[in-house]
Amino acid sequence: MAGHGTDGHPHGADRLCEAGDRVYSRAVRRGRLPRREAERVPCLLELALLHPDPDDMDWLVPTAPQEVMTRLLRGMYDEVSASQRRVGSAVEAFEWYAGLGRQVPPSPVAAEGPAIRVLDGLARIQAAMDEATQACTTEVLTVQPGGIRREAELSEGLHRATALRGRGVRMRDLYTHVARHGHGLLSYLELMGDAVQARTLDEVIERLILFDRTVAFIPANAERTMALELRHPALVEYLGTVFERLWRLAIPLTAPLPDTGIEGISHREQSIAALLAEGHQDAVIAERLGISVRTCRAHIARLSETLGAASRTQLGVRIAQTGLDGFRGAAVTLPGRGSPSGR
Repeated sequence: MAGHGTDGHPHGADRLCEAGDRVYSRAVRRGRLPRREAERVPCLLELALLHPDPDDMDWLVPTAPQEVMTRLLRGMYDEVSASQRRVGSAVEAFEWYAGLGRQVPPSPVAAEGPAIRVLDGLARIQAAMDEATQACTTEVLTVQPGGIRREAELSEGLHRATALRGRGVRMRDLYTHVARHGHGLLSYLELMGDAVQARTLDEVIERLILFDRTVAFIPANAERTMALELRHPALVEYLGTVFERLWRLAIPLTAPLPDTGIEGISHREQSIAALLAEGHQDAVIAERLGISVRTCRAHIARLSETLGAASRTQLGVRIAQTGLDGFRGAAVTLPGRGSPSGR
């Protein structure tokens, strides 16, 4: 019954505001009241609970409470009747669509399940991954961010990788360059042999696991306690294309990282310099490169020392001067050094 009233008093006759309650009650007790007493409650006039006295327009008289109750009951009856009619229409529409559905053969996507499914909880994620592993026959593509992979993480997926290798499934994994320093990863790759190829990049996208270009898994929250299972062909194809482009840019794990061409600056520090030039904070840089904030700041300190910068502002200038902000390949001369170094 709401929906009447003014902007200041958005209510119906079934629930008066406090001021309206007082003024209407006073009008009922007295039989009428001066118009000026109702100036602060225009809702009573909007709801027809007060109306002008035909004998004296400076006074307002109340609508009888019995009449108001009758009006409210009539409104409730109308709303219930309208709801019943809507329910009846919905049932008829449901039956009509159900009849159509029985005439149309299910699509391949519908037969396999929903195109996007939310997996809530590690147990459901593991179960869905095991199911996809059992159905996989050709290839698995993975992107593993986060730097050095812990032994527990590698052991968690080892049974799936072993099962895939046994069926001749090929696997390709993308990591950040930092993962090269993890002994667990090297042992895992040695164990898997030719079944797995691995490459690394400065940065990779969030975690991705793609089976046979038909089903993909991506995180649904930062804690990775929820995941999305994707089976929509367009989405899966898009993710496969992203992986292939990153793969072409990546460096095989068995190949060394390219030299920066600047004495005293490592490849990782070159990546940090480029991200600093983009204006990122230490924590963001650390997360993107898969290192700790402490390690990131140690590299920044070495960068500052190598480039002869006494402050962050000066470091930004030095990064631009040496071309580290855009990986440009010009010869540079470091502050305090006599000979240029070509990159």
